[in-house]
Amino acid sequence: MHIQHYKRELGLKESLAIIIGRIIGSGIFKTPAPIMLLSGSIITFFGTWIIGGILTILSAMLYAEMVATFPKSGGPYEYLKKAYHPIVPFLRGWAMFFVSETSSIVIVSIVFSEYLLKVLMILYNINGNFLLEMSFTIMLIWIFTFLNCYGLKFSGWLQNILSLLKIFALFYIFIICFNNQPTNIATYINFDDFSLSSFFMGIGASLRYAFFAYSGWEGATYVAEEVKNPSKNLPISLFLGIICVIILYLITNLAYLSQLSPEELANSKFVAADAIQKALGDLAALIICIIIIINTASNVNAQIFTKSRTWHAMARDGLFFSFLKNLNKNSLPVSSLIFQGFWATVLTLLAYSSYFLKSSVSIYDRIIDFFSFTSAVFNVLTIIAVLILRKKYPNVYRPYKVRFLYPIFFIVLSIYGFYSFYTLYTAFYESLIGILLTLTGLIYWYFIIDKNQLKE
Repeated sequence: MHIQHYKRELGLKESLAIIIGRIIGSGIFKTPAPIMLLSGSIITFFGTWIIGGILTILSAMLYAEMVATFPKSGGPYEYLKKAYHPIVPFLRGWAMFFVSETSSIVIVSIVFSEYLLKVLMILYNINGNFLLEMSFTIMLIWIFTFLNCYGLKFSGWLQNILSLLKIFALFYIFIICFNNQPTNIATYINFDDFSLSSFFMGIGASLRYAFFAYSGWEGATYVAEEVKNPSKNLPISLFLGIICVIILYLITNLAYLSQLSPEELANSKFVAADAIQKALGDLAALIICIIIIINTASNVNAQIFTKSRTWHAMARDGLFFSFLKNLNKNSLPVSSLIFQGFWATVLTLLAYSSYFLKSSVSIYDRIIDFFSFTSAVFNVLTIIAVLILRKKYPNVYRPYKVRFLYPIFFIVLSIYGFYSFYTLYTAFYESLIGILLTLTGLIYWYFIIDKNQLKE
């Protein structure tokens, strides 16, 4: 039987563009509000962003070793498959599809729709409602689903252009806010009320939102089989991409606080637009709204492009629906793209149905709560896989190897453990739904999958 392979057409700049495109989406324009609300102080607020960034870098160092050693498409699924019993990567992939990764596509699409309606309201006095917002969300998902069916070169070219616009957007916020009567942020800092207990409790409560804002850094690992010289380009793109985003996020949050007080930031639905509007008026706010629309659209495109490769990789190994395992004549996983779009539509409909519930938690925050605990559990398992793979494959050439693995290993596990259990405590029902939906994969595993047909 002829084995189909991806074409290696992505270089370092395309891999870097995918990482930046995946990370900078809705997070930096939405999560500062819940982080400030839950952290309770400026010190804890920036502590959350810094610790989240440091943990992301440490996680990337561990991932980079696995990526360089086993450069195959599929992301964390591929490493779990090599390290554990097949049921572990299967459940991870099942959870990625039905709980976390497709939900992330929906979240960013929702932000796109919110800002699009805000622009229409400013320009044409159109009052939006949740049905119109939901329609825009579904429309965006399917537009990029079909565009990605056209080919790899188009997707890579599009990401290069839109990723540059993302960086411009954050510098635009920074320049506008700091050049129009900025507030001295030091006036918000009160060391008299600071305590280590409140600091760590605030970080534990808000860290899941920072992690979501940083999420997507592993995006290039999903398309490892399509990257030129992956053992070199993937680790470099991971480090450069994450470091750039951390710096951009810190200066962007400084810009927000130069115009908005901590209380105003915590209660803002449109953080970037509110800060810009206060600094320079409606026209400047309209410009940033348009840029955010383009940014979120770019992020949705990057997610749809990269994540479809995981469903194909699972199906190729007999661990997911068999109709997803084939590539089309252009070596693209079209079936995975379409099926992913279908489930994203289902999640969108479910998300907007919560409008009928009386809750102080926004749809955006509730979806993050829904998948945060489940994602944290599998992230820890992926990190542990580094040690397992070293033991199982001691003679495999490792072009990149973490030299001080054990300190990093325990730091990452301790912070992830603290954050994940605190998430389960503070968002119990949302976490429980994610756990139960993940466990439905056991039905598929025990009653549908033919274990004798699984591929090594």
